[in-house]
Amino acid sequence: MKPTEQTTQQIERFLKKIAQKFPFSEEASVVTDIHVRVSQESGEMIAFDDDDKEITRCVVEQWIGDRSEDFYDGVERVLGGVMKGMSATLERLGILKPYSFALVNDDNEHLAELFLADDDTVIIGKDIMEDLDSDLDAFFKDLMKDQKL
Repeated sequence: MKPTEQTTQQIERFLKKIAQKFPFSEEASVVTDIHVRVSQESGEMIAFDDDDKEITRCVVEQWIGDRSEDFYDGVERVLGGVMKGMSATLERLGILKPYSFALVNDDNEHLAELFLADDDTVIIGKDIMEDLDSDLDAFFKDLMKDQKL
């Protein structure tokens, strides 16, 4: 799915509205996750906090009635691309870190982590924990080498 310019602008406005609701401050909000629900039928995109309170919503016209099987994969790529471009804004939200943006479907089933912000780390993309096993194995191997000395 290649986003139109209008789609990109709609998503940017959507994310800016979230940023306006959580401006950077020394006293961060206790919200830890923002869930982004996208409806394949209506094209509606809604952001919710941890308590399922609506933060903002919009309709992405390009997504209305999209019946493709890889719809959510395409949405994930598009949202990830826009979030990457807006990472400076999204990593400075007035939300207690770590926090994340998660993509969910109409049934509130978790589909993907889109963005994770921690004190020193920002991860944008599909598999935040990708290659964790191999990284831990390499770390353990290096640790054991040091112990044999």
